[in-house]
Amino acid sequence: MEVIRTQKELKQLIEKLRAESKSIGLVPTMGALHAGHISLVDKARAENDIVVVSVFVNPTQFNNPADLATYPRTEAEDCRKLDAVGVDYAFIPTVEEIYPEPDTRQFDLGPVAEVMEGAMRPGHFNGVAQIVSKLFDLTKPTRAYFGEKDFQQIAVIRRMAEISGFDYIDIIACPIKREADGLALSSRNVRLTPEGRKAAPAIHAALEASTRYAANHTVAETIASVIDEINSNPELDVEYYQIVNPLTMQPISNWAEAPDSTAVGCVTVNVGDVRLIDNITYKLN
Repeated sequence: MEVIRTQKELKQLIEKLRAESKSIGLVPTMGALHAGHISLVDKARAENDIVVVSVFVNPTQFNNPADLATYPRTEAEDCRKLDAVGVDYAFIPTVEEIYPEPDTRQFDLGPVAEVMEGAMRPGHFNGVAQIVSKLFDLTKPTRAYFGEKDFQQIAVIRRMAEISGFDYIDIIACPIKREADGLALSSRNVRLTPEGRKAAPAIHAALEASTRYAANHTVAETIASVIDEINSNPELDVEYYQIVNPLTMQPISNWAEAPDSTAVGCVTVNVGDVRLIDNITYKLN
């Protein structure tokens, strides 16, 4: 595996690969890689001639400076993992390399970016759009791979691609990977205290239970049951739980509003000072 540090070097490489008609799979990451990331790499490896993984903690998508400062950074271990699974190129730039000047672009991301994480983290999705658009422009991938744990983010990236001329890129959503006890894999999990780590699987357990509960209860009742169940654990504090249309990300008020009888429940839970997200799909027939 070759590590690339500069935009210039990456552009030159991509020009060469495209001239050779190579298909390129891009896996954007912020590092601190785990099995969820590796599952994206494995899918990219199976579907493309060349796999490029970016490792970059993007400051413009953090609205909380403390979260940015404590985000885990494990470059040497990340490179070892990527090399072991056959990645061709790792793009690992500095902040100064990506943003030699402040990125002042504002993206018209529309309603998909205005709810849930968009409401709770002002500017977050615009920062996501800034970095992903840069990576798309640099790598011009055939396909780009994202994990469904960040369910709303995928909708935002699809919107960014639509309005920014990246419609030639196939954006691939990949299933959530979980620990044996159900906790969704996240780079932030390493920051959990022992007590928090013990409690955190209750998030997915409550979501799973709610898919059965929903069969005989309203949307509002299902939301309340999830919040109450998670908050019954003193280590956990629900920031929000919403059940949404999976295409528009807009909250639904009754199950009849779910397109093709499918809705998605999205939750954010504070576990001490660690903020975890997860989601679950409701199939209503």
